[in-house]
Amino acid sequence: MSGMKGINPRQMKQAMKKMGITNASINAIEVIIRCPDKDIVISDPDVNAMTMQGSTTYQISGIVSERAPGKVSDDILSIPEEDIELVISQTQCDREKAIEALEACGGQPAEAILKIMTE
Repeated sequence: MSGMKGINPRQMKQAMKKMGITNASINAIEVIIRCPDKDIVISDPDVNAMTMQGSTTYQISGIVSERAPGKVSDDILSIPEEDIELVISQTQCDREKAIEALEACGGQPAEAILKIMTE
């Protein structure tokens, strides 16, 4: 790799552009890899996406942990207060029922309102 030593980063970027290669950083909070027997969770990740000839490759580094398959972490589904209040105002339900409906509908207020109104 001693041949790469003197390459200017700007020249490297220009060469990649000529070859049709793009590299972009992705602002991710968490990356989850779902396997049949476990979920691999990468917290505080650094994610880079490189596209070359129409194919995108992701490079991920961060704090790795494992958990039971399909379990959603509590901080992923933190529901904004405005959404809870919207569901309460539209359905006249109590706070607990609004939160329960939002969690069941993946945090989508419109779906939660419909869910409560059709019960």
